[in-house]
Amino acid sequence: SFVMDLPTEAYELAGFGLPLTLGHEGAGVVEAVGEGVTGVEIGAAYAVYGAWGCGRCKVCATGAENYCPHAAELGIKPPGLGHPGAMAEYMIVDDARHLVPLHDLDPVQFVSLTDAGLTPYHAVAHASEKLVPGSVAVVIGIGGLGHVATQILAATTPATIVAVDLNPDKAEFAQSMGADHFFVSDAEAAAKIREIAPTGAEVVFDFVGAQATVELANVAVAMNGEIEIVGIAGGALPVGMTTIPYGVRVRAPYWGSISELIEVYELARAGKITVEVETFSLDDGPEAYRRLHDGTLRGRAVIVP
Repeated sequence: SFVMDLPTEAYELAGFGLPLTLGHEGAGVVEAVGEGVTGVEIGAAYAVYGAWGCGRCKVCATGAENYCPHAAELGIKPPGLGHPGAMAEYMIVDDARHLVPLHDLDPVQFVSLTDAGLTPYHAVAHASEKLVPGSVAVVIGIGGLGHVATQILAATTPATIVAVDLNPDKAEFAQSMGADHFFVSDAEAAAKIREIAPTGAEVVFDFVGAQATVELANVAVAMNGEIEIVGIAGGALPVGMTTIPYGVRVRAPYWGSISELIEVYELARAGKITVEVETFSLDDGPEAYRRLHDGTLRGRAVIVP
């Protein structure tokens, strides 16, 4: 198993047992199928839908296995987040329904869309009713998910896109992804957003999720707007009549549905979205994590066994 050079306590706090093969974003070519498996072509390339559910309940019947109410009690865990993941020469996928055909798309280039594409797509789709002509969408954090979210917003909505990041060097990158404006995430960021959207942004997507960024979202959002807290850096907003603007919906989305992942790959196939990728060998996996920790990865790190 591939195990990072981190304290055991870090894994225990995350609820993952050891040993664990990481890799929650997976794609590759089918080598073999188990007895009775149909609908999967050996030698063909597929992406792995990772938010596994029971597949039998009312929620899963809609394709939203990411919100399966029975997964925890049944011990069903996503690959790389409890179930052995994709950072290996081979991985086992529990069911053929969790494979999405890639057809002509390169698995290495587009593997990250299984999360870095699906998660922001799910958030944008939920807020799409507010992203009408003349609206403003704010993307906080132009990293692995945020740079794809910016492309999704540009491809699927008419909203004006404001990108915000701590790193001023990401201005050109954000604008190349489709952002109309870029601001550094500092004490002046909220005022600058309000210059673009004097009554506030209709939707704020926070791909950092730190306390400072969720508070920025709360100041930047319009009344009756929406805050999607996608990042998992521990920030939280108290929701009440006196703590958020009137009518604001605050949501913590998780991953996305299988049908949404299919739609994400259709966007990629149409050339509407791509992923900034740096590749590493399996042996160099720990270095990829160090780069991620140090903030020197511009897009998504992909481990190629």
